[in-house]
Amino acid sequence: MAAELVEAKNMVMSFRVSDLQMLLGFVGRSKSGLKHELVTRALQLVQFDCSPEVFKKIKELYETRYAKKSSEAAQPQQHRSPEALSIHSAYERGSSVARTSISTPNIDYPALYGKYLNGLGRLPPKVVKPEVRLVKLPFYTTLDELLKPTELVPQNNEKLQESPCIFALTPRQVELIRNSRELQPGVKSVQVVLRICYTDTSAPQEDQYPPNIAVKVNHSYCSVPGYYPSNKPGVEPKRPCRPINLTHLMYLSAATNRITVTWGNYGKSYSVGLYLVRQMTSAELLQRLKTIGIKHPELCKALVKEKLRLDPDSEIATTGVRVSLICPLVKMRLSVPCRAETCAHLQCFDAVFYLQMNEKKPTWMCPVCDKPAPYDQLIIDGLLSKILTECEDADEIEYLVDGSWCPIRAEKERSCSPQCPILVLGSSDVNGLLPTPNGNGENGKATADVVDLTLDSSSSEEEEEEDEEEDDDDDGPQPKRRCSYEKGLVSAC
Repeated sequence: MAAELVEAKNMVMSFRVSDLQMLLGFVGRSKSGLKHELVTRALQLVQFDCSPEVFKKIKELYETRYAKKSSEAAQPQQHRSPEALSIHSAYERGSSVARTSISTPNIDYPALYGKYLNGLGRLPPKVVKPEVRLVKLPFYTTLDELLKPTELVPQNNEKLQESPCIFALTPRQVELIRNSRELQPGVKSVQVVLRICYTDTSAPQEDQYPPNIAVKVNHSYCSVPGYYPSNKPGVEPKRPCRPINLTHLMYLSAATNRITVTWGNYGKSYSVGLYLVRQMTSAELLQRLKTIGIKHPELCKALVKEKLRLDPDSEIATTGVRVSLICPLVKMRLSVPCRAETCAHLQCFDAVFYLQMNEKKPTWMCPVCDKPAPYDQLIIDGLLSKILTECEDADEIEYLVDGSWCPIRAEKERSCSPQCPILVLGSSDVNGLLPTPNGNGENGKATADVVDLTLDSSSSEEEEEEDEEEDDDDDGPQPKRRCSYEKGLVSAC
């Protein structure tokens, strides 16, 4: 069996692209990619899943190829390439040296294939080319990489370019998709997604769409997320760049799927990748956070002491710090107090609403300090969770220097009347005296006498003169009626 395995690897190493594609298509694996990727995939097939049918197919493809070159066997050996000679000798004579070198367990297949690609008689020095990497998305768990991030190369000088890609799903991948649950009608949790980013190998890249993007799967166009409307004047609307779900337009069989990406060529370089992923919900992420992300109350208490520790360089001593029990996102009482481990504050926000908001519009920014708070940096504050169960009648607490805490309750408004009476102009209380409660007003309340402050004098002589003039001139306008004061009251003027 070991000899057959070595022979199969030797034959695969001599295959052309068409032979490799036929072999991979025979077992239902992806046929897309560069030649060295196809060779690596075929060698892995031989190493880990070489059944008698696969070995028979490899031998058939090998014999078919070299049957066409039977005329070359009669030619002198100097007209044949040393690579072909070494392969034939290894296969026909079963050279033990060749078998030993190729069957090395830690062999680098792409590097070994490089000598045939470059036409060299020896292995070239291994050159590791950096690859484009995409950031991990909390709501997507990668199951398989169908196509590594590959650069979109323009074919001409036109502004609008098209880049096709062909691949096929394996039976296992098809079963995963079909047996997955539905997140909503027509949307499976296991999906084939397309991700696009800048071609930059310096750091993991976030999803970024090129201009004029359009994605066609087989014979239908796939919907791409639109732009968020901008409420600020002069600010361009932003587009949420997230993975594009292609599953509903694909052939869920061994048939080949064709994807065409249309994009605008405006100087920037982009790369695309295809992945089989499982989409998570905010409830699942919350459950995972509760399982692995709770920080012990004693560790949180030590952090409080560290924050309130006396700084010898500071002239101001901090004796306590207040923390609100109200979530800054929804202005409701916290249920799962959470914050990022990289945040410098003790204030928490509610993990339930934070995950729900990022599920709709992923920003992953802390609502307290407006700094990045990614999912893998989130922790649940065990001390504040304990405080929330013990303190139900307060919306704010204060941490003290020794790590203890005390609730801060709002003072209730006094409902009793003030001790000092209030002087109201225009009422009978013009001398600071309250009216007696045995008046003739409604509900037993004293009736207020109205004092006209526009009058200049209150002497009795003027009152008599005005009475005489009123009697003499009945047809004239009525003068203002002045109310007499009760005993013990004086004029406010």
